Amino acid sequence: MPMKINGISSMATRQVLNDLASAYEARSGQRVAFESTGGVAAFKRVEEGEAFDIVVLAADAIARLAASGRVDAHSRVRIARSGIAIAVACGAPHASIDDEAAVREAVLAARSIGYSTGPSGAHLMRLFERWGIGARIASRIVQAPPGVAVGTLIAQGEVELGFQQMSEMTGVAGIDVLGMLPSAIQALTVFEGAVCAKASAAAPAREFLKFATSSDADAAKTRHGMESVR
Repeated sequence: MPMKINGISSMATRQVLNDLASAYEARSGQRVAFESTGGVAAFKRVEEGEAFDIVVLAADAIARLAASGRVDAHSRVRIARSGIAIAVACGAPHASIDDEAAVREAVLAARSIGYSTGPSGAHLMRLFERWGIGARIASRIVQAPPGVAVGTLIAQGEVELGFQQMSEMTGVAGIDVLGMLPSAIQALTVFEGAVCAKASAAAPAREFLKFATSSDADAAKTRHGMESVR
């Protein structure tokens, strides 16, 4: 029996990686299992030397792991990218998000604003500061705990207006996705995969990454709010 490939990823790619792992096992017989957690936590575990075969994180995090020798820099591949979406509770009024000014007004009008600990959250905080409203809305901002989707907070009534990667909004019950951030203020996060320095199944891991970047993986990415990167 082939050795199982063990991977770790951020929550943003959890659904698409689970689908790709199932599809790859069905066609190759090779078992692939990913543990998904907060991106900061996943990075730290690999950086501290915990053994995995594959890690999938935002490109900047993978670059840092390559620089420290925790992943094979030559194995890095771009798996997918995802933009930031905006959502409210199911049935709630839909604010206009047609342009930058409309999004700013929606934020100012919201009783509470949710964002994540990942790249999308960092982008939002920079945006709020550029708009000059960071201090004004500080008491209304809610950061989702690591590993918890902003959409879950919206569905539970803890957040009125939420921002996160579309891949993490897709399939969350109890929310309405208003759409994507307008292009003028959008930020696309590229997620990369790499073989870990401590991989015990390095060769099979490379074969899985080859599949994950092939056209056979495109449909799963689209289904979960992501795009292929080639």
